[in-house]
Amino acid sequence: MAEQTSPDRTDDNITLDAQDDRWEWRRKIRANPRKLLFYRIGVGVLGSLLIIAAPLTGWLPGPGGIPLFIAGLAVLASEFEWAQRVLLKVKDWVKQLTAWTGRQPAWLKALGTLALFLCVVVAIWLYLAVLGVPSWFPDSWESFLHKLPLLS
Repeated sequence: MAEQTSPDRTDDNITLDAQDDRWEWRRKIRANPRKLLFYRIGVGVLGSLLIIAAPLTGWLPGPGGIPLFIAGLAVLASEFEWAQRVLLKVKDWVKQLTAWTGRQPAWLKALGTLALFLCVVVAIWLYLAVLGVPSWFPDSWESFLHKLPLLS
């Protein structure tokens, strides 16, 4: 039985080499230059499609833009060093932002939460103003919404 050894990550490059990879299927791909080329193209296309879809779905209700962007960046970072550097910078920025918001007083956090809530309400109102109130809403909701400006 072959002994499992942990990957050697002591070299200077960020991307894993064929012998550094912990997954057997990816080690096999990395060992074959032709397969690696097609694999990298596939990873590049998938990651790019996710990043392109991010702004296209960001305006839709529900999680759209930011999670898709991060997922696309993570897919690209699995194979490309430049994407790994960008992903590390994004992670550092999020950690700094989280630490900064944690140091703020409670009243400022509450004010930020209220501002975010108001932005969401205005976004929903604009969405309904442009597309109209859906007919599948309950009658009581429809009658209330039709009393609001631009929704009549």
